[in-house]
Amino acid sequence: METTSFRYPDALVTADWLSAHLEDPGLRIYDCTTYLRYTPGTGKPYTVESGRADYDAGHIPNSAFLDLQADLSDNRSGLRFTILPPDALADRFAAHGIGDDSRVILYSRGNMQWATRVWWMLRYVGFDNAAILDGGWDNWAIDGRSVSTTATRYPAANLTADPRPDLFVGKDLTRAAIGDTSACILNALAPDLHSGANDRYGRPGRIPGSVNVPAADLQIGERRLFADPGIVASKFAAVGADPAKRIVIYCGGGIAATLDAYLMHQLGYEDLAVYDNSMSEWANDPELPIETD
Repeated sequence: METTSFRYPDALVTADWLSAHLEDPGLRIYDCTTYLRYTPGTGKPYTVESGRADYDAGHIPNSAFLDLQADLSDNRSGLRFTILPPDALADRFAAHGIGDDSRVILYSRGNMQWATRVWWMLRYVGFDNAAILDGGWDNWAIDGRSVSTTATRYPAANLTADPRPDLFVGKDLTRAAIGDTSACILNALAPDLHSGANDRYGRPGRIPGSVNVPAADLQIGERRLFADPGIVASKFAAVGADPAKRIVIYCGGGIAATLDAYLMHQLGYEDLAVYDNSMSEWANDPELPIETD
C-alpha cells in the first residue's frame, strides 16, 4: 500500500529540529498567538485578545511576537483579521524582520491555526521559506524544553512582494463557486456550526453545498500535532474534496480555514483559496444564501 506523505517537508519542522537550530543566524521565529473569547448573547461572536501577555510570560528562545490583528490586518475593516493588500502586508512583515533571505518558523498556542494563518499570508505576498512548528508551543512546553522571558525584536529587513492574490477570495467569488461542478466549498468550522445548530456568527448554517472538515479534527491531542498525512488525506477525500477542483475554504473569520488550506497544500492540492472574512461576513449579509440541516 502506498504511504501518503506531506509534499513539502521544509514547510513543517519538529521541536527537535528547532531545538538544534535556535541559534541559526538567518532564522526568524515567531509566536503568532491570538485568542478568541466567545461572547454569546452580546451580538458579537467573539472578542479578540492578543497573545502578547503569554509571550511575555514565556516563549521559545529567540522568538519574536506577531500581533495578527494589531499589526498584520486591515484595521479599517469592520471585520476582524481582514487581509491587507499584499504590498502593504509585505512591508509589515519586513518591519518585523522577515526578509527575502530569511528562514521563518511560526508557532502558536492552543491551536496551530494562528501559525497557519500567518504562513498563508506569507505565501500570499510571495514568500515561501516559512515553516510551521508541529504542535507549536503546546508540544514544546509539554516536553519541558527551554523557555525565555526575554523579548526578541528582529531588525527590519527588505521583503520583495510577489503577490499571489488568488490565495484569498471575497464573498462574490465564493458565491460564484456555489453549484459550480469544478469547485468545492469546504467549511473548517465545527460540525454544530456547519449544521446550523450553533448560531455563533449570526444567521445559523453554512454556505450552500459546502462540505465539512473541521480544522480541530486535523490536530491530535494535547500536543496539537498534525494528524498523520494519510488520515488527513482520507478526511478530505471522504467529503469529495477532489484535488482536480478549485477548493474554496472558509470558517468564521479566515483563520481555521488556513489550517485546512495548509494541509491540503501539503497533500498536493494546487488550486486553493481562503474566503477571508468567512461566516463573520456571510452570515450577516441577508443577500447571501445560507442552508442548515
